[in-house]
Amino acid sequence: QLQLVESGGGLVQPGGSLRLSCAASGLSLDYYGIAWFRQAPGKEREGVSCITRSGGRTDYADSVKGRFTISRDNTKNTVYLQMISLKPEDTATYYCAAALRRCSLYQYDINAWGKGTLVTVSS
Repeated sequence: QLQLVESGGGLVQPGGSLRLSCAASGLSLDYYGIAWFRQAPGKEREGVSCITRSGGRTDYADSVKGRFTISRDNTKNTVYLQMISLKPEDTATYYCAAALRRCSLYQYDINAWGKGTLVTVSS
């Protein structure tokens, strides 16, 4: 069974940067597209970014394009989300998610979820 564990969240000032990591265990990530979702208090969970199995294609929500970069290292079974120019509206719990054989920002495509890591952007 695939297990995902996020790390790297924390408190950062507006304009700052963070890098989130998603470490997988139990199964190889080679078969999965990986996505990052986020959920702010009182709001629905939304897809932020995803990456294909090979890393050859990525997708981003309009709200993070140009500021977030997703990448993966299949040799380490790990996916990353580099976030720069962070804004208060980026404050949310960020979840790593795996979709079998696809890069998807839709929750119905997801086969496994991590438990999330909290990102707070505040001065």
